[in-house]
Amino acid sequence: MNDCIYKIRPHHGMCISFFRGEGYSNEFTSHMARIVSELSADPLVEIISATDELCEKCPSNMGDGICQTEEKVARYDSEVLRYCGFSAGEVMPYSAFSSIVREKIILCGKREEICGD
Repeated sequence: MNDCIYKIRPHHGMCISFFRGEGYSNEFTSHMARIVSELSADPLVEIISATDELCEKCPSNMGDGICQTEEKVARYDSEVLRYCGFSAGEVMPYSAFSSIVREKIILCGKREEICGD
């Protein structure tokens, strides 16, 4: 993992907001908790539309940047980019990223519309 810039999928802004220490497996949950804790220090994040740091221990991660549910998560990413006005490759402080996701999606009740399936 790069110490300066975390690569993050757009839809993970929603996942992080609702993470409560549970997940697919103990390995996934402990990894997610560690990344969420590191993000609380407000590092820079680069918005990418591929597997990222959070995907590392996900059971859907097939390796080599491939997600088993790529069609679904790509749709989630696309919707978050659209609602938030982000662009792939954009870099910003994590606090700005999470604030925009919260304002444009979570507080507006759009999360279920984006990833209700």
